[in-house]
Amino acid sequence: MAGHSKWANIKRQKARVDEKKGKVFAKLSREIIVAAKQGTDPAGNFQLRTAIEKAKAAGVPNDNIDRAIAKGSGQLGSDDDAYEAIRYEGYGAGGVAVLIEALTDNRNRTAADLRSAFSKNGGNLGETGCVGWMFEQKGVVVLAGQLEEEALLETALEGGAESYELTEIEEEMPGAEVFGAPTDLEALSEALKAAGYDVREVELRWIPSNFVDVSDSDQARALLKMMEALDDLDDVQSVTANFDLADEVMAVMA
Repeated sequence: MAGHSKWANIKRQKARVDEKKGKVFAKLSREIIVAAKQGTDPAGNFQLRTAIEKAKAAGVPNDNIDRAIAKGSGQLGSDDDAYEAIRYEGYGAGGVAVLIEALTDNRNRTAADLRSAFSKNGGNLGETGCVGWMFEQKGVVVLAGQLEEEALLETALEGGAESYELTEIEEEMPGAEVFGAPTDLEALSEALKAAGYDVREVELRWIPSNFVDVSDSDQARALLKMMEALDDLDDVQSVTANFDLADEVMAVMA
């Protein structure tokens, strides 16, 4: 999972910049709107609770969060811009597989934006199913802090975890990513919180089953530029690809 973690780390660094611009607010509000359709009480709606926690961690104002909940639940009148979740698939430079999750109120606009972002960066938008079989969805809990592996393993397994990976979640900040089945994500996150761990993120994520090793700096630049272009689109909630950047390439990119 190393390649995926490198992109996850790049995304976290990018997100901090985006937060200052306010770009991330709309995406997080959209997650809340969709989650609130299943109920407005965070205590009984894990998807909503997680979306609210992510929004608060990113500094989204409470008024924005409340408005998104009200909009999702229909309290603000008819929902003229109802969002639907769509998964898109494609290829990046060198045949890298790319999986995209979007929340959109206009399929044609979203597909056109994605096609443009791919083509401008050496990739192409593919047909549904072309690369999806290369990915498996997992629940992921991101922990911060210096961790004692034996204790983490015991707590994680009791919470339903399948695996974990120690990683630097931010620059010079140690931590770990704990993986489990999507259906076990709530129980896993609650078990880790109850054990006193500093839970930073709780999310569903697509994990590649195999990786394309990238050692060419030009290809790496094209792929990262493509990933950022896709991630910057308003309708896109997540972008995952199956490339693994060599350490020497990461050093050059830095």
